[in-house]
Amino acid sequence: MPQHGFNTTAVIMHWLMAVSIFFLFVSSWWMLGLPFPSADFTYRVFPFQLHKSLGITVVFVLGIFLYARLKYRPIQIAISPEDQRNQTFARINHTLLYIVIFGCCISGYMSSSYSGWNTTLWWVLELPNWGYEDEALNIFYSDIHLWMCLILLAMIAVHISGALYHAFRNDGLVRRMLRF
Repeated sequence: MPQHGFNTTAVIMHWLMAVSIFFLFVSSWWMLGLPFPSADFTYRVFPFQLHKSLGITVVFVLGIFLYARLKYRPIQIAISPEDQRNQTFARINHTLLYIVIFGCCISGYMSSSYSGWNTTLWWVLELPNWGYEDEALNIFYSDIHLWMCLILLAMIAVHISGALYHAFRNDGLVRRMLRF
């Protein structure tokens, strides 16, 4: 039976990603402000492993989210030509948002692979190092990661603006998104 709102799994995964991405941004500013590790200062390892574990987990959450969004689509409602333009813009924005989230996570993992530091997912699973210690490649992927994250911040602002637009317009879209 078709749904009037979005699938419960998609809604939960959306908010799990939103909170995780917010934490990733906050944790990145915090961890980059810490002194470089040395024999005396080893506490920088914990926030980096936490950041990497959460970033990798976001990729899996994104996969579950996209599966739920595609498998359990809400009922399409008749809309005006203006709303069709908005819907097209929203589809483009969402598609780019998913690509940029994926790009942020992959570029961060690639940077880590060339940093010389191993990645242990949630302190349990040692992930393969696809690279080797190479400062130039680490910086290259770090720069990509930074730019992807800045683009993601801009896209999140557009995403939130769109949600606020629909909330203030009171056109039922926000209500539909929350009815799961």
